Amino acid sequence: MSPKVLHLEDTEPLAAGGGLWTPLRRLLGVTSIGINAYSAREAGDELIERHDERSPGAGGHEEIYFVVSGRAAFVVDGEPIDAPAQTLLLVEPGLEREASAAEAGTTVLVLGGKPGAALPVSPFEHWYAAEPAYSAGDYATAIAIASEGLADWPEHPMLHYQLACYRALAGDRDQAVEHLRIAFAGDERTRAWAAEDDDLASVREDPRLAEE
Repeated sequence: MSPKVLHLEDTEPLAAGGGLWTPLRRLLGVTSIGINAYSAREAGDELIERHDERSPGAGGHEEIYFVVSGRAAFVVDGEPIDAPAQTLLLVEPGLEREASAAEAGTTVLVLGGKPGAALPVSPFEHWYAAEPAYSAGDYATAIAIASEGLADWPEHPMLHYQLACYRALAGDRDQAVEHLRIAFAGDERTRAWAAEDDDLASVREDPRLAEE
């Protein structure tokens, strides 16, 4: 399978719903999420029609609006929201939302999916989220953040490897060893990494980690 590449400037928006719509999901053949772009040529033009994701034509989606260019003027549940380029706006199903262009040439990318459909999150998200605490030497917080991933990924070797590093640095040798045993069993590469990883220096020679 080859990746698909599409440039927005190479697409032709369609007049739909009172504005201009680029059917990115159809053009790319995406099946995991809804993704489309809405654009306006002139300031004041409609970008997002008024809706609350509960109408017969809607999917009941949680929607993220990303302002790619220009500036959008949103109204969500009666509250005006100024959204310049690079703004991300999350709107849950049931909240009425609409938007118009505050500047000519405004384009908004819309991504949507049913609440919970993207769960569980990818394993890496848990140790990436723990990185600031780890870098700051707050290993207890890093452990707490990364450990949340075990509910969905109880045997994931990379998650256990990262937790082993945090535990070893925190002085919790027994738990570090247990995490490493799971990591080694699930991905043989982790054994070679551990042999050179300074984070694991305190447990590297533990006899419980000997190859069986």
